[in-house]
Amino acid sequence: MRECSAYKALAAGPAQFESRRIPLRGLAPPAAGEVHAWYLHLGQLGQSLRGALDGHHDTHSGPAFTVGQLRFARRFFLRLLLGAYLGLPGKSVHIRRSGRGKPVLDADSHGGNLHFSMAKSRDRLLVGFSASDPLGVDLEPAGRRAHDPLGVARRYFSPTEADALASMSPADRDAAFLRTWACKEAVVKSSGEGIANQLCRFTVQTDLAHPPEVLEFEGDSPRDWSLALLAPEDGLLGAVAVRRPNVPVRCLRLLPAGDTGRLKSAT
Repeated sequence: MRECSAYKALAAGPAQFESRRIPLRGLAPPAAGEVHAWYLHLGQLGQSLRGALDGHHDTHSGPAFTVGQLRFARRFFLRLLLGAYLGLPGKSVHIRRSGRGKPVLDADSHGGNLHFSMAKSRDRLLVGFSASDPLGVDLEPAGRRAHDPLGVARRYFSPTEADALASMSPADRDAAFLRTWACKEAVVKSSGEGIANQLCRFTVQTDLAHPPEVLEFEGDSPRDWSLALLAPEDGLLGAVAVRRPNVPVRCLRLLPAGDTGRLKSAT
């Protein structure tokens, strides 16, 4: 996909992200009907993470994370953020799988009022939180390009979306496909049902000149859904979906601690 601004024209850019630094203290949970969306660059947070990685079986001294370290770091920072909202150390946060396989907080330990969703793109993370409604987030690299976007759309998207993409120029189609995919994946993740046979059940706005929204939804009211786009840095597009109308999204960026800040293991 050629680099262009079309995919992020209506997205919250870097300037709209508030910065919070490790350690997190006094972190209030989202208000009812509000979403917090956290962006994390694990490469930048790596020095703060070294203390937690000490003794991890996949620890090494190189500048980049190994696959095992990335997996560990994602879990670590998810627990760190959840713990900050719950007033607990990360290692005391209990996560389980729902009946549909979606990671959720253990209701017996923490109640069922804090919902979360996480998406990754290499060493970047987007983590969404809501205190009132299940939500879904997705994070896509702008350079990602489907081998046959129209073929993918015809097979998995709604007919309305596929026809709209087919009518676009190749450049606009690439950007619109990326945005459409990100929005649809976020919607599906909010339900925890998985992508299979779900993407065609609803239609989102494919026109890059219009804000993202759910236009049609089989067995549901599209007006009950909110969609938001985020562009935390060049080359990335994020999406947030929640089944509640007119939900504001507060965008936050996690920064490393000072030179002496080292974290203890959260897992």
